[in-house]
Amino acid sequence: MTTEKNKQTIAAILEQLETAMRVGDSSAAANLFETNGYWRDLVMFTWNLKTMEGREQISAMLDAQLEAVKPVALRLSENDDPTEAGGVTQSWISIEINVARGVGFIRVRDGKIWTLLTTMSELKGHEEAKGHQRPMGATHGATTNRRSWTEDRESELSELGYSRQPYCLIIGGGQGGIALGARLRQLNVPTIIIEKNEKPGDSWRKRYKSLCLHDPVWYDHMPYIPFPENWPVFTPKDKVGDWLEMYTKVMELNYWGSTTCESASYDEVSGEWTVQVNRKGEQITLRPKQLVLATGMSGKPNLPKFKGMDVFKGEQQHSSAHSGPDAYVGKKVVVIGANNSSHDICAALWEAGVDVTMVQRSSTHIVKSNSLMDLALGDLYSERAVAAGMTTSKADLTFASLPYKILHEFQTPIFKAIRERDAEFYARLEKSGFMLDFGDDDSGLFMKYLRRGSGYYIDVGASELVADGKIKLKSGVDVVELKAHSVLLSDGTELEADLIVYATGYGSMNGWAADLISPEVANKVGKVWGLGSATTKDPGPWEGEQRNMWKPTQQAALWFHGGNLHQSRHYSQYLSLQLKARMEGLSTPVYALQDVHHLS
Repeated sequence: MTTEKNKQTIAAILEQLETAMRVGDSSAAANLFETNGYWRDLVMFTWNLKTMEGREQISAMLDAQLEAVKPVALRLSENDDPTEAGGVTQSWISIEINVARGVGFIRVRDGKIWTLLTTMSELKGHEEAKGHQRPMGATHGATTNRRSWTEDRESELSELGYSRQPYCLIIGGGQGGIALGARLRQLNVPTIIIEKNEKPGDSWRKRYKSLCLHDPVWYDHMPYIPFPENWPVFTPKDKVGDWLEMYTKVMELNYWGSTTCESASYDEVSGEWTVQVNRKGEQITLRPKQLVLATGMSGKPNLPKFKGMDVFKGEQQHSSAHSGPDAYVGKKVVVIGANNSSHDICAALWEAGVDVTMVQRSSTHIVKSNSLMDLALGDLYSERAVAAGMTTSKADLTFASLPYKILHEFQTPIFKAIRERDAEFYARLEKSGFMLDFGDDDSGLFMKYLRRGSGYYIDVGASELVADGKIKLKSGVDVVELKAHSVLLSDGTELEADLIVYATGYGSMNGWAADLISPEVANKVGKVWGLGSATTKDPGPWEGEQRNMWKPTQQAALWFHGGNLHQSRHYSQYLSLQLKARMEGLSTPVYALQDVHHLS
């Protein structure tokens, strides 16, 4: 099909969709979709993150939202031509509603819309000061009592949180809080980020010394400032820390290090939070309108409860508190767990000459880093993708354009190819006794991450050590009890240990809400993360989007933000726009606020 024919195909269906919405005919609009078509909306139409599946759901959304968003304009992107492959014509589109502009992506087959992505990019009248609208920085000409940039910045730092309250308070100053803070800064939303560590990046610096990002550099850019072209593919933890510290300073974020949140409560009448914080020993009361928990995609560390934990004479620590192997040379270490952190820690211990045993209680998905980058990420996040004209924004939106309901169908053949490519590697690993899986439906790493946030390891070398027996392995067992100097397993094996590391993951993020606000609020919000896929550790019913992430929750003015660097970058845009709209008093009618089915 020619480019002109592709344009005509997309333009015609966009015109029909726009016309149906203009006259308020939701059924006609829905009938432009396949019977089981999908519309994924990121804030633009729903003021939510919501995927409508099938004509009935699409029609119901439009019935509820059209009057609040009209007029609607849908156009082909001026910068990209539609393409066609395998009977599917697809195109980037531009979108405009009454208060916002956005971008989208559409797939059409057999004359009907298969998938539609609509996303909000900017609020009219509240655009970011960038590009042609960037600030001057200098005021030319002569003026009395001129204030320098430094003086203005020092005034802001001394006033915000004291004589002037922030509109938004972000609890958690890792990459998630920093990315969101940068977005809000560009939207002129007064924001404070509080972090228990002293400096930005310390949450990385304090982890075990061998830690590196397992995701490649093209996947990990921060908003506004991409990593330079000579940045390593996999970033060492201390280098990540330095980048975050630099980024926080350059982006002029109001970052309170050495600050802890002691309590928070919300006044439904005033629409205001009262948050007690301790900043370097000083008790301060903050009264933000919006509160964001940006503690990563994970909650508090999961510490198992084993019989004899009070009897064990050695050292016990969660993986998040493990600093590295140096103190354990010549000792025996048992690591409970077999996912990313466990593999990293075991490999570093082995390299230092430590006698280390991994205890694998349930199966783990393993994927070699090179295979993952080549077959799973290469088309969107790689040097070859960049050379082909793929920008970070387009890569993020392309990935987002596939509804979660069918994403596994695209992932399964990729991981089947990986399984075949690395068959010899997997055979050796299984021969060592390691229990492997590729997810409940063989869809691999990304679906495991999205569904449960655990259960996998991106192999950068530790799996070879396991296969070779250099990292000792006990699999298919559980811990019965701890004795004074050993760990007793369910098969009767007793492992001597000077240190036990619990690489046992993290709980739901609403655990932080329980601690900082109240258990009642945590239960009101419910479980954070997961899709409701009814697969292992992701109980149904089906949600279609990540539970409670980056969108309104059942607790007014309480938000959750985080995930990996890619998600922090991409979804911080939508969360920042939701917060800005509320600050400006815009109408934000939320469609289909998520119901609570699970508390943790």
